[in-house]
Amino acid sequence: MDRIDNIDRKILNRLLHNARTSSRDIAEECGISRAAVHQRIQRLTAMNAITGSGYFVDPHAVGFTTCTYVGVKLEKGSLYREAVKQLEKVPEVVECHFTTGPYSMLIKVYVRDTHHLMELLNDRIHFIPGVIETETLISLEQSINRPIAINDNE
Repeated sequence: MDRIDNIDRKILNRLLHNARTSSRDIAEECGISRAAVHQRIQRLTAMNAITGSGYFVDPHAVGFTTCTYVGVKLEKGSLYREAVKQLEKVPEVVECHFTTGPYSMLIKVYVRDTHHLMELLNDRIHFIPGVIETETLISLEQSINRPIAINDNE
């Protein structure tokens, strides 16, 4: 497996804080050519250290004002993959994690309001085979939202 060096870390940090940073600016900061920056970004992408690209759309700006975490208990853990296939069909689900602890899964959903949340739970999630119970936690405020810290001095 390719190793990520300090220059790669500097590039990743810069892109994490602003994915639209120019290769020229990154090259100047790292002390390498723009071509080298481009080659390193291509390599980091091939390594899956960088995945995807695009813009972040604030769910609130498009009417999804309620962020909710739903703990889902499955009849048995082996139903996880099938449950994920069903959850992938639910556009309000933006994250899904297979977890330890009291829940089989933890999902993050964005809904318009609590009525929409109730419909989502009662008409979609509770009908997924193997789901036996859910617990809902409504986020009142997101206080921290940042990318993972990458130390470029390792």
